[in-house]
Amino acid sequence: MLVTGHRERLLPPPSWWVGGLAFALVWGWLVLVLSGPSAAVLTTAGVGAGVALALWRYGAVTLVVEDGALRAGRARIDVEHLDGVEVLDRDAMRRWHGPDADARAWLVHRTYVAGGVRATVSDPTDPTPYWLLSSRRPDDLARALTSQGVPTTTSPDEGDPDGAT
Repeated sequence: MLVTGHRERLLPPPSWWVGGLAFALVWGWLVLVLSGPSAAVLTTAGVGAGVALALWRYGAVTLVVEDGALRAGRARIDVEHLDGVEVLDRDAMRRWHGPDADARAWLVHRTYVAGGVRATVSDPTDPTPYWLLSSRRPDDLARALTSQGVPTTTSPDEGDPDGAT
């Protein structure tokens, strides 16, 4: 199967939307108790719209691989400046956000997305060592980058699969 690109939007999960609705309903109920039904309806609608807009904007980041470039949100890098891509599971993402993190890295992280990829930057003029991107489909994202000429890499701590060092 030939992969020519990748497009993914990191919208929040349904539980966040339900939580936002509950938040708006609680505000509406408070206003209903204090002011009356018409103010409560307006408050619920206003708070609900505000929460929905905030969630939509937070999840508006997209990951796109096409035309020889990787875009993550508003950032863009040509794949010719990437030296490798590694698929990361939940634990690896935590490591790369914590003890193994480099403060110069470019991060597009969403807490509600478990996996992701780490794309190593090879451009000597770019101080960013790697891009760390949350992705619900990290294998597809890595495959799209590989199809654009970026080699696949593995973590240095994974070692030899046969157990040799």
